[in-house]
Amino acid sequence: MIERLLRLWPHEAEMRRLTAGYAVAGALQGALLLSLVPLLRALLAEPVKAGEAAGWLGLVLGLGAVYLAAQARIKAIGYRTANRVMRDLQHRMGEHLRLLPLGWFVGNASGRLARTVAQSTPSAAGTVSHLWPELVSAVATPLTVVVGVFAVDWRMGLAFLAAVPLAVGVLRRSGPVVRETQAAMDAASAEAAGRAIEFAQAQPVLRSTGRTLAGFAPLERALEEQRRTFRRALTLHTLPQFAYTAVVQLGFTAVLLTGVLLVSGGAVPVADGIALLVLAARFVEPLAVVANLFGAIRVAEVAVDRVGEILEARPLPESEAPVEPARGAGMAVELDSVDFAYEGAPVLAGLSLSVPAGGSCALVGPSGAGKTTVLRLVARFWDADGGAVRLGGVDVRAVSTPTLMDSVAIVFQDTYLFDGTIEENLRLAAPGAGAAELRSAAAAARLDEVVDRLPDGWATRVGEGGASVSGGERQRVAIARALLKDAPVVLLDEATAALDAENEAAVAAGMRALSAQGKTVIAVAHRLSTITGLDRIAFVEGGRVVEHGSHEELLRLGGRYAAFWAHRSAGAETG
Repeated sequence: MIERLLRLWPHEAEMRRLTAGYAVAGALQGALLLSLVPLLRALLAEPVKAGEAAGWLGLVLGLGAVYLAAQARIKAIGYRTANRVMRDLQHRMGEHLRLLPLGWFVGNASGRLARTVAQSTPSAAGTVSHLWPELVSAVATPLTVVVGVFAVDWRMGLAFLAAVPLAVGVLRRSGPVVRETQAAMDAASAEAAGRAIEFAQAQPVLRSTGRTLAGFAPLERALEEQRRTFRRALTLHTLPQFAYTAVVQLGFTAVLLTGVLLVSGGAVPVADGIALLVLAARFVEPLAVVANLFGAIRVAEVAVDRVGEILEARPLPESEAPVEPARGAGMAVELDSVDFAYEGAPVLAGLSLSVPAGGSCALVGPSGAGKTTVLRLVARFWDADGGAVRLGGVDVRAVSTPTLMDSVAIVFQDTYLFDGTIEENLRLAAPGAGAAELRSAAAAARLDEVVDRLPDGWATRVGEGGASVSGGERQRVAIARALLKDAPVVLLDEATAALDAENEAAVAAGMRALSAQGKTVIAVAHRLSTITGLDRIAFVEGGRVVEHGSHEELLRLGGRYAAFWAHRSAGAETG
């Protein structure tokens, strides 16, 4: 755990100094305990050696004061170091996330990232100030005591050591089991949390159909799986903890029996025997603390692993000699025999597509055909497994990430707006844009109609994620951003899929405005108005482009697209 943390936070010298400080504090505690032996020996002597006892009492008090001062000092340093670890890890994550490809954020990465930043990073940093000192003390204090006991009587020293190998063995054997169950608990909790959010978001639908929690099977299954996982984990965690505690207590019993036998046989003076038994009671305390830290150790390990998953995620390779494609109003896009698999499942198989600079193309086809993947490969969410993706005639792998991101604007199906004003969200695309440019882009996307309806106009706050405006209004902001960004290539992923007629018409108008500016527009689309408004149509099926041409050409062909069109037209008429 500490080794992995040091890989993530490479300040080994500082960590060594901190560990040395914790060890010194633990050794001082051990020395303080050992000083009780001569003190008790003087007090239990016949007659009592008052002068000698006073001297040893002074030493005990002095060592106690030094120990408390050292403990306070090293704790303060530990807290400062933990804060620094947390700050550095969070800053590193922020910097590293900027380098990760957009494909890394697909799926549940946002939830994983939020959990890591909010919970795992503080937990990993807390290892330095809370968990590590306890563990170091659990070694340093008993070790110091054992060395001192050997100086008093070697047989008692051996008795003190007897339980240590067994305790270490229990810890080593329990580690993988507890770590595995902790990971299972984490996964079950994440699934239950996701289903609970889904249940909350689905309330309008569930209530309209008369269903309650009892009828929402996904959440019920997730909660039952979480309970089952936690019960199993509780059993598996308790057994090694019980075994460790039993070994420590057996060790203490062995020390007691050895002490009694040595004292009763006259091998050890009564005063020394009593003092050593007092030491034995104090000796097991740090060892017993480890049993209470079982859960904390495993939680910390999982936290460090989570942070490591992010910081050790590899960015896509950057070209050492990046090439900048010739930039115009539009830019040619080409996919040449592209193969791609996502998490081992084939998505594209030899797909080829060419869209000229300033041209527009709709990608249509059945669900799961690979349409969205085409857009994501153009934006280099991932690299293709085979073939090439070119922008302006240049392989996207040879283009620097800043240049690529500057050349492409993306409008997703679900547009995210930050909790700010309409104007602030629009200016993300071009912070230095003037008021005239802002309003021109808004007018082309028909966002000005939305702004005029809002109570505070451009200064209206949209809420977290754009919650205070409709999905169609968020899409208008996204189209306006694409216009304002002035990127030569615009990618639209189902931008009109869930819109009403008014907002669909507004977004379609924005797409026409993009084409009129000479942008290269590629859109994943199912809506008829979107399809017919673009120059070319590529029908994607089974990870390939099986038909390609204009709307009229493909209808005359009477193939897969014609059947798709007929089906959609019939659906539109029925609706």
